[in-house]
Amino acid sequence: MRASPHRPIIAKLYADGIRVCDIVRRLQIPKATVYKVVKYIKERGNVSEIPKSGRPHTANTSRIRNIIRKRITRNDALSMNKMATSLGIGRRTIQRIVKKDLGLHSYRLRRGQYLSERSKKNRFQKSKKLLAALTARRLSEVIWTDEKIFTIRPIPNSQNQRQLLQKDEARSPKRKMAFNQMFPQSVMVWAGFTSEGKAPLVFIDRNVKINSEVYQNTVLKDVLLPWVTGHFGQQPFILQQDWAPSHGSKSTKAVLDAHFPGYWDKDMWPASSPDLNPLDFSVWGFLDKVMAHSHPNLESLKRALLKAWDDLDLDYLRRTVESVPTRLKACIKAKGANFEYLLK
Repeated sequence: MRASPHRPIIAKLYADGIRVCDIVRRLQIPKATVYKVVKYIKERGNVSEIPKSGRPHTANTSRIRNIIRKRITRNDALSMNKMATSLGIGRRTIQRIVKKDLGLHSYRLRRGQYLSERSKKNRFQKSKKLLAALTARRLSEVIWTDEKIFTIRPIPNSQNQRQLLQKDEARSPKRKMAFNQMFPQSVMVWAGFTSEGKAPLVFIDRNVKINSEVYQNTVLKDVLLPWVTGHFGQQPFILQQDWAPSHGSKSTKAVLDAHFPGYWDKDMWPASSPDLNPLDFSVWGFLDKVMAHSHPNLESLKRALLKAWDDLDLDYLRRTVESVPTRLKACIKAKGANFEYLLK
């Protein structure tokens, strides 16, 4: 029982024949406290504190806590294993001190694009332009596009891919091996969508060089232009794309000027900004689910990607696109730096 400062007076009043309810009323303390003291009087004849069992703490001391606090202040990425080894303390004790006594929690590092000071300035300025443009136009008018490479064999996860074996089988042929294939079969996927519709996926095989001619004919003319005509009709639209060499050549710009006159040029869309493109910060992650297991060939991978693309519902696309202005505001607030920490 945690010692109560009222124990002596409760014991005296009880010994004088005062009822428990009257002791509670007189001392203005919780009834449970009085009952516990009375219980101890009946069981043990006194209210002295029970000696604590077990040995006192030898590792979780104020000195050790101060050492750990200072080390974490100097380097908040410090390994708990190394800290436990250097201090001669168990890792679980270190974890307990860090979590319960210091109130710290372990978080995975955020993944983000490296940004130079020049890139930050560029993103800051262009994010303001984009936000103004989207404020003046409807979000549904923007066609968001991007490319990504998918392979038939996923990268093995050494942390979560495990195998249950008997101890004597750890050094036997039963022990499986996760292979990292140097050049697995892969395909480049182009995707484009608006908040109200999806263009057909375009597959560009690995042995095809993505030059201006391929981009103009295979993507812009053969797929995007017919889809834009059917989706928008005579309504205005804006084409977003990054500025890879094949996207920004003179011949590609001529095609864009002729068929996609509302596209965002290099003065509008900032470089090094996957966190502003809905495909990068959301949609590709949905399609990455097809990489949960390996595929026997490229045709199997393509079928899985097409099905995943078809499964994307318009409510998901709408919510994803509607988050873009929020991200632009966060980018502006962060002065063009990484801004994920500003998002709820």
